[in-house]
Parts: sequence; structure tokens; C-alpha cells
Amino acid sequence: MFDYKRLQEAIKSENGVSRRLFLSYGAALSTIPLLGRASWADPSPVFQKDPFSLGVASGDPDSSSVILWTRLAPEPLAPHGGMRPQAVAVTWEVAEDEGFTKPVVSGTTQATPQLGHTVHVEVKGLKPDHWYWYRFQAGDAKSLAGRTRTMPLETELPDQLKFAFASCQHYESGLFTAYEQMAQDDVDLVFHLGDYIYERENRNKKAIRAHFGPEIETLEHYRTRHSQYRSDPLLHGMHAKCPWIVTWDDHEFDNNCANDISEETQVDPVEFLLRRANAYQAYYEMMPLRPQSLPQGPHMQLYRQASFGRLADFYVLDTRQYRTDQPNGDKKSPINDAALMRKNTLLGSRQRHWLQSGLISSDGIWNVLAQQVMMGMVGFPQKEGPAVYSMDQWPGCSYERMGLVQFLADRQIPNPVVLTGDIHSNWVNNLRVDDRQPETPVIATEFVGTSISSGGNGVEKRKGHAEILSNNPCIQFQNSERGYARCILTPEKWTTEYMVVDDVTRPGGKVSQRAAFVVEAGQPGAQPV
Repeated sequence: MFDYKRLQEAIKSENGVSRRLFLSYGAALSTIPLLGRASWADPSPVFQKDPFSLGVASGDPDSSSVILWTRLAPEPLAPHGGMRPQAVAVTWEVAEDEGFTKPVVSGTTQATPQLGHTVHVEVKGLKPDHWYWYRFQAGDAKSLAGRTRTMPLETELPDQLKFAFASCQHYESGLFTAYEQMAQDDVDLVFHLGDYIYERENRNKKAIRAHFGPEIETLEHYRTRHSQYRSDPLLHGMHAKCPWIVTWDDHEFDNNCANDISEETQVDPVEFLLRRANAYQAYYEMMPLRPQSLPQGPHMQLYRQASFGRLADFYVLDTRQYRTDQPNGDKKSPINDAALMRKNTLLGSRQRHWLQSGLISSDGIWNVLAQQVMMGMVGFPQKEGPAVYSMDQWPGCSYERMGLVQFLADRQIPNPVVLTGDIHSNWVNNLRVDDRQPETPVIATEFVGTSISSGGNGVEKRKGHAEILSNNPCIQFQNSERGYARCILTPEKWTTEYMVVDDVTRPGGKVSQRAAFVVEAGQPGAQPV
């Protein structure tokens, strides 16, 4: 097993954190999950409890393949999920019908202790634009069946795509009621835009339900917290309905982290990166991600592209791992010299160049940025002085943000749309190069989705709602209830429906549509339906 103490000593001997040295050790860390793949696996395990307690999931589909996922965890909150430190043989099968009378492909893989007894099966050779059913078996235990699909061929133009996007599901703040309605919506895909888990220990005796364990820092802590969230039947039930495409924000690791910088002072940078390696390892294990996303110590490439034929190209971004520190002490501030510095970035140069290259070569009718923090330059009026802006969001990197929107305009990228999570409220923003100049052309549209549960029950309108709208012409809609967004795309138009939950503090909450907006292809900007 890898010697973490040796790693700490080696890095500290470099008079601080040597990134090159740390990443070289990180590469060794990344090999750990592979060590057990050739080991002997128990072909006939015996379980006293259901080992598939966390359900099944699929994700990252393309036109011929998809990732199938499960974790063996008969006791999800026990150390190691209640599993012994031994590899276990897991069989899987894919069929064209729920009754599995039309089998397509099957196989056997291993659930290893090095990967927390999770399974990632990359099923290849599937038909494009096709629905399938899948399930797993270990010993005599069988999982429930999940449903998944492939994407259309990149040369095809589908008539329609229906997907949902969600974010921010704080376990203690409320129930995951929104997923109950989402499961009935018959969507093709789900995009989760971050804050899948939250890292703090329970601090509220009145919490709807309590986090298990301390603030999470070790690999086992992160695994257990993910398992507690995934054990929610509404969440893992929605995972079984269709493939998910996921990205993280900050709480999958640590609140308001900026690359390798903690929001807290006097944090040992070595310990912080070791904690990030633990967080990234658990995130990979617990999500239906392709092998290309396997972390290398404290680094994990999560940004990637997906296409639904020629109807839509999706660019899944990571605005946490590569960003610079938030300017102005991460306090709401005017867009001043600190916020406008050219070095400020949310994407980092490599991801930004990848994004721009993809957008230039896109054949998609809709070009979609699925990401975390609000791009709209929304200023909050003050009693005295200029409006202030969130420095954790894109206004904190105003130079990069305005340059990106200018790029969309200059290269005439077709129908750019931004999907956003993070702030526990719904917004629709018509984006300009500089949103403070309403006389300039609208270039793109941003749909910001509220939280699944974070913040508890919200309100229809936030404090100062009218004043915020009147001072920010980019805003077309704002709402602070809980829920998710449902999107329907055709070659001619994009429709976003904001679905809200009236109560997340007790079972039986009702979901309804609060608002809907349309973007016509070739005409940037959203209009209410």
C-alpha cells in the first residue's frame, strides 16, 4: 500500500509544496485501483444483506457505448461498506427489454477493495440512439434493473432531446423529492452540475436528517458520505432511469476551494492536496465515469464533451480544479481591478483552449456549456456605492468571462446556451459580452437551476427581487424555490421548464412548473412562454 507519510515528508523536504514532486507521487497513487484487477476474485460470495443497496447507474453515453455502475455495499455506512478486503466477481448483462428476454451482451468483472468494491463496466458495440436495460449479479444476489441509452450518431439530426439538470442536494437540508417527479418525466439524460454531496459534519440538531460521521477528509470518509447520499431511494431510483453526465463543484471536496487553495487560513497545503486526492478517488469510484477520468492523486480530468447527434454538443466544464483564488477575499465586491486581472481564471488555459477548439469545430445546432457558477454579471445594489458582484462566480474572473463571450460572438458559435447550478435559486440570464452594457447585443442564454434541497424550503421571490431585476437587464427570471430544470430541444427551439417543490422538509411535497422560457434557434436570448 502506498506510504502517505513518506509522501508528506518528501514534499515538505522541498521547503514547501513542490507541485512537480507531488504530482509524480500522485501518478503512483493513481495506480492503486489497478493493482487488484488481476487478483483472484471470489466467484460465489455470500451476503447476509443486499449488496446492491446503493442501486445501479449509467453514464457518459456515446453513440455505441455507455458506462454501467454499481457498488457492493451490504452495509453502506459501515467501514468498507461491510465488505471484506477481497475482490468479488460480478456478472452484468444488457438486454433490449425490461424482462431480459432479448439479451444483447453480458460479461463478468471484478469489484475490488482498491476501488471500494465499485464496478465500472464500459459496454461497447451498442446500437446508436437506442434504449437498453441492464443489471448485475454477485453470488446469489441480483440488483434491480436499470435503463440506459446510447446517443445518436454524430451525423444524424434527431427530432428532439429531453433532459433534466440539477445540483446542490444537501442531505441534511431536505428530502430529494424533486427526483420523484423527474423519474416520471421520461427524460433521455440527466446533467448533475455539482454539490452532489456536502462535506461538513452534522451541526444542526434540527436537521431533516443527519450526516453520518465527522467532516470528511479520509478516503473512507468520502466513500461513506457518498454512500449515505446514494442510499436515498429517490436519488438512486433516478439514476436507474437514464444515463447521467456529472461534474463537481466545491462540496464534493471542500467549500469554496479554488484549485489547491483552501478558504480557511493556516491549512497545511500538503494535507489539503492529500484530502483532494481522497475526494477525487471517491468521486470517481461512486460516479458512472469512463476510465479516462481515473484520478492521478490530486488531479482528475473531468471536463469532456458529449454529442446528441447534430442536435446538441455539450461541453462539461470544471470550474474548481484549475481556477485562481477568488479576488477581493472572496467577498462580494464591485468589478474592480482585482476582478479584471488577466491572470484570473475559472477554466485554466488548457481547459479553455480545449473548449474553444471544440466550439470552433462543432456541427451542433445547440452548443451547451454545462458548468457550475453563474456567468451572468449580476450586480447586487447597495445603499451606498456601486453594485457588488460574487467573486466566486464568473464576475470574479471578468476578463476571462468577457473574453469567452466575445469569442462566442466573433466565431459566430451557433446557439450558445449555458447551464449552471451552485446558488440554490433559479435564474434566466441573457448574456452579453459585458452585461453592464444593456445596449449591446445578446450573445448567449444562461439557465441557472436551483438546488434539489440545499437551503431547505425556498421562497418564490428573494429579498430585494424587484430591485435586483431593475438594476440588471440581463435577468429575465429569478426564483428561489427548490427543484430542477427540464429542457426540451428541437432543431428549431429550446424550451426550459422550471420545476419547483413546495416542501422538501417532509415527504409528499408537490412538484409544479413555476415558469418556462424559449430560445429560438438563431435568435440568442430567452423569452417567457
